[in-house]
Amino acid sequence: MKQTIIIPRVSEKAYAQSADGVYVLRVPLNLNKNEIKSAVEAQFGVTVVKVKTLVQDGKAVRFSRGKNRYPGTTTRKDWKKAYVTLKEGDKLDVFDAVEQQMEETK
Repeated sequence: MKQTIIIPRVSEKAYAQSADGVYVLRVPLNLNKNEIKSAVEAQFGVTVVKVKTLVQDGKAVRFSRGKNRYPGTTTRKDWKKAYVTLKEGDKLDVFDAVEQQMEETK
């Protein structure tokens, strides 16, 4: 199996869900749920219980070349988001730096 790079999404919503053992990851479009599960287990060394996926449509972007000349629109690339539920007791070290900063400020 080839190496697949999976990137954790760092946002407030993802941080809130990580308390329940659900992590939000950005994955390649061509992976299915079984491939995502095996890639997460191999990359992070955790046990995956459940995977939910969705394809996020690319946003429409307006552009122009010059002042009021040749205006147009294009779209950004679509990408896939995976909500991965881990086994009780497992966790990813995505938000450890944020938690350490919060403890230091207290």
